[in-house]
Amino acid sequence: MRALSVALIVCLASLAASVSAHHSPAMFDMQKRVTLTGTVREFQWTNPHSYIQLVVKDKAGKDVEWSLEMAAPTYLYNNGWRPSTLKRGDTIVATIAPLAKGTPGGLVIMVTTADGRKLGGNQP
Repeated sequence: MRALSVALIVCLASLAASVSAHHSPAMFDMQKRVTLTGTVREFQWTNPHSYIQLVVKDKAGKDVEWSLEMAAPTYLYNNGWRPSTLKRGDTIVATIAPLAKGTPGGLVIMVTTADGRKLGGNQP
């Protein structure tokens, strides 16, 4: 019985560690903010995280696709988001915490839609 209890504790501890690692913002540079203006290629209303695929022109005028992570739909819904909030072709301004490794992606802090609505991205 004692061995079973120890095994259960080990399993639960490893599960808790993986869950907390999943929600870690370590991949983002939370000290920086980047503002992007671009065109929505896709808005993914999915669990456990929603995403915006945003096409942004770089300094040379070339299209670069950014993958922007957001909170789960439940949190987004509470912040005014709906599955139909963004559509392919919409122009938005997104403020993000960029990926720490420097590739085109980040964590959405705020989005301003073409009609001027401001919506948060990751605060429950």
